Amino acid sequence: MKNFEILAPVGGEQQLYAAVRCGANAVYLGAGNFNARRNAENFNELSLKDAVKYCHLRNVKVYVTLNTLIFDKELSELYDTVKAIAKSGADAVIVQDFAAVRAVKEICPRMALHASTQMAVHNVSGALFLEELGFSRIVVARELSLDEIETIKNATKAEIEVFVHGAHCMSASGNCYLSAMLGERSGNRGLCAQGCRLNWKNSHNREYALSLKDMSYLDEINALTDIGIDSFKIEGRMKRPEYVAAAVTSLKNAVNGESYDKEALRSVFSRSGFTNGYLKARRDTSMFGYRSKEDVTAAPSVLKSLAELYKTDIRPLCVSAVLILKKDTPCSLSLNCGDKSVTIYGEIPQEPRTAPLSEEIAHRNLSKLGDTPFTLSDLVFHNPDSLTLPASAINAVRREAAEKLAEIISEPKYKINDVKPSLPSFSAPSKTPKARVRLENFSQYCEEFEDCEFIILPIDEILKSSDEICDLPVKIIAELPELVYPKRENELAEKLNAIKKMGITHAATGNIGVLKILKDNGFKAHTTHGLNVTNSYSADFYSQYAEDQTLSFELTEKAAKNINSDKKGVYAYGHLPLMLMRACPQRGANGCGNCNGSTHLTDRLGIKFPLICKNKEFTVLYNSVPLYIGDKDLSGFDFCTLYFTTESRQECLDIFNAFRSNTTINGKKTNGLWNRELI
Repeated sequence: MKNFEILAPVGGEQQLYAAVRCGANAVYLGAGNFNARRNAENFNELSLKDAVKYCHLRNVKVYVTLNTLIFDKELSELYDTVKAIAKSGADAVIVQDFAAVRAVKEICPRMALHASTQMAVHNVSGALFLEELGFSRIVVARELSLDEIETIKNATKAEIEVFVHGAHCMSASGNCYLSAMLGERSGNRGLCAQGCRLNWKNSHNREYALSLKDMSYLDEINALTDIGIDSFKIEGRMKRPEYVAAAVTSLKNAVNGESYDKEALRSVFSRSGFTNGYLKARRDTSMFGYRSKEDVTAAPSVLKSLAELYKTDIRPLCVSAVLILKKDTPCSLSLNCGDKSVTIYGEIPQEPRTAPLSEEIAHRNLSKLGDTPFTLSDLVFHNPDSLTLPASAINAVRREAAEKLAEIISEPKYKINDVKPSLPSFSAPSKTPKARVRLENFSQYCEEFEDCEFIILPIDEILKSSDEICDLPVKIIAELPELVYPKRENELAEKLNAIKKMGITHAATGNIGVLKILKDNGFKAHTTHGLNVTNSYSADFYSQYAEDQTLSFELTEKAAKNINSDKKGVYAYGHLPLMLMRACPQRGANGCGNCNGSTHLTDRLGIKFPLICKNKEFTVLYNSVPLYIGDKDLSGFDFCTLYFTTESRQECLDIFNAFRSNTTINGKKTNGLWNRELI
């Protein structure tokens, strides 16, 4: 029978004890500033080494989260962090940014790479691409159904890790910019302000329309084990140790086919209970919930009993001992654990005043292994001269032997290269960036746009207006959906083949899996904001697969201009996409009803945010106020894109003309993060 990994969240020392003592096979934790839960206690270089040692001595693996976006100015700190992780002996790093991938491969190529859920792997192509790049494990997106997870699992040799309990982000991971744009606290940088948990209302006036219940798949664990999932992951590095204890214990029971305490699990933390909607492909209003007063007040009643679950440490390592007493020779104690052994010499044995040291007394003293991870399994005792040894002397050699054996067992085995970051070279961009226009639909098109370098249109709009588009003198980039689930991959390839027959060979994507689809179908790729390029290393990586990169709009002007890239661009205008959501917040009790696909959400201040449905596959929430930096100094970029969504044809033209003349536009607008650095 296959052993399934129970992977527990660890935000600090007490959570570590709770996870290990309750039966986790592995833990994941943060170190330094490059992890997606920067507000957790986390671990510094010294405490990380201690944590890894504690876990390894209890047969528990440690994965360190290095899963945030990184800026160029942080590359030196990143390399130092990777060196510290390697020195700790951790088993793997979980990454989002390709700067982190590069750092790990240069510093410690033997360390395993796990693809964070922040990489938004939700299709077969994404899993295969990362497998080709050397990832040994992929944490798949939380929005997948059981069938979709199985499809990905069957297609790749990489290990597949699945979240089975804990909080649900409303947006597809790695594709949420709500906190960054509205509060300068980026979820992609580990400081999400959770603005989605506030009371947003949809156009039907349904409340908390951006807040999902926590997931819990424990009742479906057998279905996940049947399809061969390698690791069951619990979310919650910001949660208290009692939560960790409850979740690990419950998951362990579920994996073993035993009952678990559902009420305690719900009481310690939930949002109106739990949901399995994504796994069951039932993405309806029953998935939504929020943290009520009743949820909050339920926790104290179970905390004491849950704390008892991790009160006692575990000692899983059996050791055999050999104690030798010889006349006029220091005593020796050998401890053996598997293929590891150590021998310690102590005091010279004495002639007994009454009786020699017996094997029973020696065994009793050597069994007192205290807070070590060892249990004495057997003792070989040699005392041919009938000598004795005081208990203090036996205790001294026992302590020293146990400490040295623990050091040998937990000693890191990595070779670490002492390298420093070195930014790639690039060609200086032109002083005046070329213009690109992105349209939501072809009805927004104006003849004046023929002066642009490219017109970007959704691929379905191209196919719908194929005759008119074929006659355009300007080059077309087909914009591909940001979310392409497994059943749509072949369909997308067919659509690409259809537009290729129209003479269109350029396409844009913000998803790593779709990038592989473009590569496999012979298209010239352009990356969009969804690939989160925030540093020169990431830009250098994507330059191998794409003609150019649209940089993340989470960058300041200075940071964006300083990125070394042969061809880079930014959005100069647009209601920027804040969330990509598979569970549509607009849905009512009867599903889509008569929704026309273009609605809005209203925040607690009464501000309306556009909401656009994408072929009933997913929904995009856009910022209420458009970004506009067309009146700024945009030298240093190769191109700028005007990102049109809900604007009329005339509005598109007016904004385009303002951009060309380097002037401002009428109405409300924002500079975004152009002059505001993220916290």
